[in-house]
Amino acid sequence: MCGVAGFYNFQGHNQDEARVQVLSMVRELVHRGPDEEGVYVDGKYALGHRRLSIIDLSSGQQPLAIDGGALCIVFNGEIYNFIEIRKKLEGLGHVFRTKSDTEVILRAYKQWGKKCVARLNGMFAFAVIDQNNQSLFLARDRLGKKPLYYYHDGKTFAFASEMKAILKGGFSRKQIDCSGLDCFYSFGYIPSPLTIFSDIKKLEPATTLEVKNGVVRKQKYWSVQFDEKNSLTLREASQRLEDLLEDAVTQRLISDVPLGAFLSGGLDSTLVVSYMAGILPKPVLTNSIGFGLRELNELPIAGIVADHLRTDHREFILEPSALDVINDIAWHFDEPFADSSAIPTWYVCKMARKNVTVALSGDGGDETFGGYTFRYIPHMFESAVRRLIPDRVRISLFGILGSVYPERASLPRPFRLKTIFQNLALNDAEAFYRDLVWLQAETKKKIYSMSFCNSIGSFFPSQMALKHYMGCASKNPLSRSQNADLCFYMPEDVLVKVDRMSMAHSLEVRSPLLDYRITEFAATLPARLKIRKSQGKVLLRHLAGSKLPKVVINQPKRGFSIPVAKWLRNELKPLAREMIFEKSHIIQETLIKENLGRLWDEHQTGLKDHSVFLWGLTMLGLWEKHYY
Repeated sequence: MCGVAGFYNFQGHNQDEARVQVLSMVRELVHRGPDEEGVYVDGKYALGHRRLSIIDLSSGQQPLAIDGGALCIVFNGEIYNFIEIRKKLEGLGHVFRTKSDTEVILRAYKQWGKKCVARLNGMFAFAVIDQNNQSLFLARDRLGKKPLYYYHDGKTFAFASEMKAILKGGFSRKQIDCSGLDCFYSFGYIPSPLTIFSDIKKLEPATTLEVKNGVVRKQKYWSVQFDEKNSLTLREASQRLEDLLEDAVTQRLISDVPLGAFLSGGLDSTLVVSYMAGILPKPVLTNSIGFGLRELNELPIAGIVADHLRTDHREFILEPSALDVINDIAWHFDEPFADSSAIPTWYVCKMARKNVTVALSGDGGDETFGGYTFRYIPHMFESAVRRLIPDRVRISLFGILGSVYPERASLPRPFRLKTIFQNLALNDAEAFYRDLVWLQAETKKKIYSMSFCNSIGSFFPSQMALKHYMGCASKNPLSRSQNADLCFYMPEDVLVKVDRMSMAHSLEVRSPLLDYRITEFAATLPARLKIRKSQGKVLLRHLAGSKLPKVVINQPKRGFSIPVAKWLRNELKPLAREMIFEKSHIIQETLIKENLGRLWDEHQTGLKDHSVFLWGLTMLGLWEKHYY
């Protein structure tokens, strides 16, 4: 795993000055690649690279050039099928001088051009200088595991693994993008291609970008196709998934440095470890983190799994503290980012790095196989109700019920029906968005300043999420929800969190369940093989039946959460109040302080739980302190 950065000055540049500039950029990424540093500079191009050595330790240095410098690459990630592609290329006459997957990408580009990305199975973000074509070519992996930011002003094109490197290069005017900020207030993250700054963009997952003659052209090269026509039985589907998962795990075990796994005690990570245990000739090195907070302690179940699979197991017990790490976390994310599970993820990665450089994880199981039952099951139920009641009656009846029903965090869970009533007054897509979004439209009307509303104009964050829901070929509400999660929530939140928190500790994380072949297979499965009654991930549970203890298979999904609501009323309260009401110019300029104060008071008294939004504002204030 590595950090990449570079730029292309269309009219040329001073090479000495360009070298200093690109070096300053990649040195902002030293946490992504602590082992080696390299740069390439000519009259128009500059490439920089920080390396975390994983494969071909002796000769895998970057930037890597072939054909006398006609082609040159910087690459972040891993290509798991690089040996297979290398053999194909050797059969076509290519002669390799390294054993690295980096050279495989470059020669694949030479052989197949832009279409080379369709042959790559892995996580990647790379840039290729093509002197023959006088162009710069960038690409990002299908599901967006590795990040890539870029800047383009008509004279220069710059890119980097993290936005901080582009800022260090002096390319941005650092003007806030109001659409991006509106998305942050809505979701707690900013979806691609937007960023917090108007002149910096994120390359979308499964997308290539070519810069030629000063013109930028992007092209989508892959998308998951939901088509639930697969008629496999549960047993047949389980066998097919077993073959795919065994191959996905096997490919991800190639490493020249210590390799292990996260073992949380949840179904997904334990299933991955079970395959590792069946493939590796020695016990798998597993890492589990237990927190003093009872709701975060999965050590007992992880220990049962470790004994069952006879792993070389390491346990760490910590007391997570937001105050200890929140500043560092805000810096590593580059943009405002408010998923509070970043804190336990930070600690997990920090502890794992004590023993390994590469760790396999269970990421992807929820989005691919229907694990988010807390959203999916109500959404499927609501969709069925909508089909039974005429629209005019439904909208009127549930619109009234949703407006008058009380909203109290103190109500017993079976009586918290306000959201369901409100959703039933909407159509499927609107209800999905309402469940996904943090800040509802009615709250925005109360706290957004008039000047901020005018700056946003006709933009709506719902446009960003619902294009994936409505763009799904299937009409099944579960498939549409999964498509939106795979294309929106997962790459913009979950995978950003995993990438930044792991790279903060120079740890590479590999996710077999995010192999695109598994994603494509899962998209063909009917709902009955994903959700049954109140239980999700039906197929994964069936597959795990012969491999794991029943205590793992039958346990409900547990989120990797922290007690943010409690922290904001206690130890985090002074910092949060300072960031929200005193330090952040952005918050003061875009939100109505008096009305925001009412939300704060409602939370502090326990009348309502506004912890998600208040945490987000705290993270925005901390980000502003670092970057604005």
